Amino acid sequence: MTSDMTVRMLRLLSLLQTRREWPGTDLADRLEVTVRTVRRDIDRLRQLGYPVDGTRGHAGGYRLAAGTDLPPLLLDDEEAVAVTVALRTAAGSLTGIEETALRALAKLEQVLPRRLRGRVGALQSTLSGITWEDRGPRVDPALLTTLAVACRDHEVLTFTYTTRQGPAAHRRAEPCHLVASGGLWYLIAHDTSKDDWRLFRLDRITDPTATGRRVPAREVPGGDPAAFAAERLKAAPTRYRAVATVDAPADTLRHLGTRVRPVTAATCRVDASDDFLPRIAATLAGLGADYTLDADPAVLAHLRAAAHRMLAGAG
Repeated sequence: MTSDMTVRMLRLLSLLQTRREWPGTDLADRLEVTVRTVRRDIDRLRQLGYPVDGTRGHAGGYRLAAGTDLPPLLLDDEEAVAVTVALRTAAGSLTGIEETALRALAKLEQVLPRRLRGRVGALQSTLSGITWEDRGPRVDPALLTTLAVACRDHEVLTFTYTTRQGPAAHRRAEPCHLVASGGLWYLIAHDTSKDDWRLFRLDRITDPTATGRRVPAREVPGGDPAAFAAERLKAAPTRYRAVATVDAPADTLRHLGTRVRPVTAATCRVDASDDFLPRIAATLAGLGADYTLDADPAVLAHLRAAAHRMLAGAG
């Protein structure tokens, strides 16, 4: 007999999530309690916010219905592994929901049992996908999770960072926000050694280590993480400059994130500058509207050569 009420209610909730509808007598048999106890436990679940529908009578049944709020869910081992891998994939590849998937992933991986972590890592390492476009360096989902948890908990981290100009260096920082822009992820953090705010590219971060030291939350200068990142990115040097004035409202190109800025209600400016010429060409080709381009000679030469090859291939 399942006598501990907490254990019994968790098992009842798990059963309700496995079938569309359960007769009260079947639930009682599974839990080794009376039908009356099942009714009382169902009432307790309802008080906790779980929408359980039921029909009256000795043969009455119960089913977990959709409610206005999402209550906590119970996942078995296989479901937990599947959801974790799916969230890792979404966090690194699906445009528009990366940050949402990352928040969910941080919550799940925080409570994921150790016995399942190896299974998740093995499955993730065997997955491959076809990439139809170069969206920038891919980021390790485990790194994303580590940084997201540190941002949430205001925990100081140490890590190794490699800049574009120089060798790798040890950093100690207070992570605050993660920002996605132009296919790349960035960490906004307060660098404790330099006593200043910094923007770190995630694909250049290695060996993140939690220190266990938590600090009061800091507000990003200006109060808007995206705007802060945009200003830093605008000032950061790139190998090739390419800025397009596009005959389209900025809202139609919002997928470009901080790279796009409105000029008028009908036009905007897109900073396609990059260290990789084919990525500049891909950004410009995806604008879907007429534009004028202010770019370095190397960019213009690459675009002319690419256009020539495409025209020749088209016959």
